[in-house]
Amino acid sequence: MTSPSTGIVLFAHGSRDPLWRAPIEAVAARVAALSPATPVRCAYLELTEPDLPSAARELAALGVHAIRVLPMFLGTGKHAREDLPVLMAQLHAEHPGIRFDLRAAVGEDARLLDLIARIALD
Repeated sequence: MTSPSTGIVLFAHGSRDPLWRAPIEAVAARVAALSPATPVRCAYLELTEPDLPSAARELAALGVHAIRVLPMFLGTGKHAREDLPVLMAQLHAEHPGIRFDLRAAVGEDARLLDLIARIALD
């Protein structure tokens, strides 16, 4: 059996409210349904586990060669501009053999903006 080449981390802020995680986990479940061979994990900046380093370690243990980190933010605020680059540098240091691909915040993707506009118009 071969290991997957790329894993995905859906990275969100986090909340004390356990119901807050549901949409992030629903996206992860959808990713898994669309691509069963692609390992996907959720990770959170604060107030919720697992954190980004823990999620990356889980994927590394599966033998992935690359990890795509998708910030589940509507915009590039302080967390995406300041906190996330520090975390990414730590990941590079901890996993030098893994290529990390940090994507733009989902809210900056024209496809999502179009979908939100269509939802508003329904």
